[in-house]
Amino acid sequence: MQSESKEQILKTNFKTIIFLIISIFVLSLFLFRNFSFKSTYLLKSFGDLSVDPEIAFTNNKPTFLEFYAEWCEVCKEMAPQVSAFKDEYEKDINFVFLNVDNQKWGSYIKEFAVNGIPQVNLFDKEGNLISTFIGKQDEIKMRKSINNLEKEEEPYEEIINAEFSTIQKNKNNEVSPRSHG
Repeated sequence: MQSESKEQILKTNFKTIIFLIISIFVLSLFLFRNFSFKSTYLLKSFGDLSVDPEIAFTNNKPTFLEFYAEWCEVCKEMAPQVSAFKDEYEKDINFVFLNVDNQKWGSYIKEFAVNGIPQVNLFDKEGNLISTFIGKQDEIKMRKSINNLEKEEEPYEEIINAEFSTIQKNKNNEVSPRSHG
């Protein structure tokens, strides 16, 4: 009789432990999913939140121009930081977000020699390029450059981090002899 009650207690404890492990696993998946989706959602919303580049370069305000792609992991990592900059500075600075996969922005991609993303170009209010950041960047360096946009004595600076995504060639609109047959 006593061994039966010990077995019953062991079975109950085992079930409880299994239930707790599964609960922790499911909760972890749910929390991680929300974090990952938040960055992806921010990237997708950048295009909607963007100032048109033609307006940005003519409205007498400094401009923050970011080239990004929704598939870019480094862009996803930096999205919360960039979104925070936008929230903080959007009254004084134009925020322009150009998705490199959109052919509409091809002339800007060529003009600013974009070959790695994210690429952030900072312009003063006259439209002069002040800083270029390529790849994953330190928030403090970027904030310093953003704060210096009002100062006119800052020389051009290019900051490249080895953590960046190479632009993928968009083959969706290429035409080949066999594509029409």
